[in-house]
Amino acid sequence: MLGLLVIGFFVFAGLYADVLWYDQLGFLGVLTTEWIARVVLFVIGFLAMALPIWGSIQIAYRTRPVYAKLNSQLDRYQEVFEPLRRLAMYGIPTILGIFAGVAVSTRWELTLTWLNRTPFGETDPQFGFDIGFFVFELPFYRSVVGFASAVVLLAAILVVATNYLYGAIRVSGREVVISKSARVQIAVTAGIYLLLQAVSIWFDQYATVTEQGDLITGAAYTGVNAVIPGRGILAAVAAGVAILFFVTAVIGRWRLPLVGTALLIVSSLIIGSLYPWVVQRFQVDPSELALEEPYIQRNIDLTRDAYGVADIEEIPYEAKTDAEPGALRADAETTASIRLMDPAIISPAFRQLQQFRQYYQFPGDLDVDRYEIDGASQDTIVAIRDVRLDGLGDANTWYNSHLVYTHGYGLVAAAGNQRSADGQPVFLQSGIPSSGVLGDFEPRVYFGETSPDYSIVGAPEGDSPIELDYPAGEDGADQTKTTFDGDAGPKLDNVFTKLVYALKFQSEQIFLSDQVSTSSQILYDRDPIERVKKVAPYLTTDSDTYPSVVDGRIVWIVDGYTLTDQYPYSEKVSMSEAIADSELPTPTLAFDEVNYIRNSVKATVDAYDGSVTLYAWDEEDPILKTWQKIFPSTLKSMTEMSGDLMSHVRYPADLFKVQRAVLGQYHVDQAGAFYSREDAWTTPKDPTAAESSALLQPPYYLTMQMPGQEAPSYSLYSTFIPQASGEESRNVLRGYLAVDSDAGSADGERAEGYGKLRMLALPEDDNVPGPGQVQNTFDSDPTVGRELNILQQGQSTVTNGNLLTLPVGGGLLYVQPVYVQSSGGTAYPLLQKVLVQFGDQIAFQDTLDQALDVLFGGDSGAAAGDQEVEPGTEPTTPEEGGTEGGEGTEGATDTELQQLLNRASQAMDDKRAALAEGDWTAYGEADAELAEIISELIVLAGEDGASTETPATEAPAPEAE
Repeated sequence: MLGLLVIGFFVFAGLYADVLWYDQLGFLGVLTTEWIARVVLFVIGFLAMALPIWGSIQIAYRTRPVYAKLNSQLDRYQEVFEPLRRLAMYGIPTILGIFAGVAVSTRWELTLTWLNRTPFGETDPQFGFDIGFFVFELPFYRSVVGFASAVVLLAAILVVATNYLYGAIRVSGREVVISKSARVQIAVTAGIYLLLQAVSIWFDQYATVTEQGDLITGAAYTGVNAVIPGRGILAAVAAGVAILFFVTAVIGRWRLPLVGTALLIVSSLIIGSLYPWVVQRFQVDPSELALEEPYIQRNIDLTRDAYGVADIEEIPYEAKTDAEPGALRADAETTASIRLMDPAIISPAFRQLQQFRQYYQFPGDLDVDRYEIDGASQDTIVAIRDVRLDGLGDANTWYNSHLVYTHGYGLVAAAGNQRSADGQPVFLQSGIPSSGVLGDFEPRVYFGETSPDYSIVGAPEGDSPIELDYPAGEDGADQTKTTFDGDAGPKLDNVFTKLVYALKFQSEQIFLSDQVSTSSQILYDRDPIERVKKVAPYLTTDSDTYPSVVDGRIVWIVDGYTLTDQYPYSEKVSMSEAIADSELPTPTLAFDEVNYIRNSVKATVDAYDGSVTLYAWDEEDPILKTWQKIFPSTLKSMTEMSGDLMSHVRYPADLFKVQRAVLGQYHVDQAGAFYSREDAWTTPKDPTAAESSALLQPPYYLTMQMPGQEAPSYSLYSTFIPQASGEESRNVLRGYLAVDSDAGSADGERAEGYGKLRMLALPEDDNVPGPGQVQNTFDSDPTVGRELNILQQGQSTVTNGNLLTLPVGGGLLYVQPVYVQSSGGTAYPLLQKVLVQFGDQIAFQDTLDQALDVLFGGDSGAAAGDQEVEPGTEPTTPEEGGTEGGEGTEGATDTELQQLLNRASQAMDDKRAALAEGDWTAYGEADAELAEIISELIVLAGEDGASTETPATEAPAPEAE
């Protein structure tokens, strides 16, 4: 009993902690609704299983033959079983009922959505039912029938076993003798089971519109003309056989139901398997396109509707391949916003330049956001400076890790299109205390992606603060401390609550520490995505959350999806495979195979107090409407979103990845072309990943102007190449997909263009290079190779950044930043070069401005980076145009020559200065620098370095005193 009490208290402590957590957050109704649903369903499942089982056993026992003549073996069985009979008769139903109750309670979501179902307002093309029937009703009905069938089947087994044990069924040689009572009970049970199977088969015909076939998802010609009618016939046959069993219960003849059962089995083989095979093999296969065309068209239309791509705008795009001077003049704003900072690479730079202390950290992959600065939209790379307990080393005591180091500090933002003179990020918001162009905001981060498991914060008024806010003074000798003053977690204001959390986290210090007072709060479950999942269990969240400064607070923005795999005729997609790429290689999802998706909710999590706010982003989504009925008052309307928040929400990446996976096939909207697969596309592999990697190139957020747009907007894009028909696909561009991700900045009003999908379709006879070809060109170009060899001197590492593709200048411009990192332990990547390609011409320069000018014959017509650009100005006519191929251009040579001459001039000045001061160490360094420059000039001039000796530049002997 003591052991049971201890176990029970541990269970109670966990449940009570959940109540406190949800209550503090304001979502207690979500927890209680789920618990009530689970308890009610457990009781229903328990009774629905236990009562029929118990009743069947009782009937079989009470109607047993009193004077049955048993053989010796059954006598022994009865002797052993009789002392346990009462326990078995009640224990077996109870155990089966518990298992059934647990199983049924897990279906609480299915049950609640059935009870609160919302019509879609659209019908399926085969049966004419509302789509909500397939999403909400049919899965519930099939689940109920399946459960009932399991109950009846178990009851039948136990009835037969009980009757056999007590002599109601006797086997004598080849003869089976069944008493009247046993006959009635077995026949009725069998009849009920077959009736349930008839209902199940009848429902199965509706399920054909969501089943995956060889050609499409949904019922094709064979399904409509053979499978669906066949299942209707089999359902009728099963019902007829069930009636025969009921007749047997009355008249006592088993021949008819046994013959009927054999007929049902034969019919299922002929009607259910053989006939559909014959129709497919001899009728459909010889004329497949003609017969399947209307069903393929159903699949195309409903798939595009289910994934939200039906209204995509397809734009024929004759991409230019000639880099003409001034070509970027009309795209000056896009060019000025080209992002050079790669969020997947520059995290070490953030750590080295902005981490400051070992107990802070930045994530490995940073996020992309945008802010309005000086009236213009600026793409930024952002990250939270979060606390890192592992960095405390020996100081990582319970007191420090849970009471002192409780929060991170500050959001760091760098311009996406700028860099410092030495290649570092240009920070727009940085430092401790935080300062920059983002204005005043609460910098403390108590809720982040890497926050500690739990922290205890708060103290009585007047107590000295103990929470480290940030280091101050020289070398951090002084520390600024703070006391949390918000409402962010359950209060530890009594002995019982302290005991509950001491048990939950298995830490006696929570109960014993003098620093844990009645004013203390305990913060846990602090990851933003996990918090949203707990308060909205019906949502599948995006794999990435990102921080933004909104209305004076740091908030995490989380995108939530409503999904189903029961949308009729819609192609099913593995979501984990669709969203996997080089930035997210191994996603794990609870709900994987989907054929309908909506970004129905935008959620925010306050980084200071952890408050969660859910906004209904797609208020027309029937699945979201259903959940709003289940959990009323948990979602706010989109109209309550502030303009500042609207300016930071974006089109979610996971939704875009799923849509691009679908559009690889379903950009074709005509059945004939779709059937031939002649224009199937796929997403290219990431060209910057390892050669053996099969990971896809991720989509990228950029501010750009697509054809059909009047001005640049914050967008998300991806590219397509032909789908592989052999071992390897041709890496030429066939499509360019972009979506407008800018929701505007008006209070509660979404921008008109938000979510607009545009597809640039390139002609099949136009071999515009894809990302793989472009990367290969960059890697194999001899001029680029020589430059990279120079950059790699001294064991430095050269890393290619993300390869961006922009539809500018009437063609497609590729831009790739190149980072150099020394081999030192505290080194970080510096942006040193930029590679660009347009058509078959490339340039490799120190800055994007220089590279674009070189690429476009001396003047691109636009400026990159932070320069002000006014579209429409006349460019200066270049004297020399670009040259084709991978050998660079004359403009490139002139630029490199001038740079080397400038460096040589500086080196000679350094030599003269060192000589005048008698500093021979500095003189030698300047002399070595000059010798290296001379070698580079010789290589640039095209001379044979092997046969040309570098002039000696030894220092002169010092004059005698």
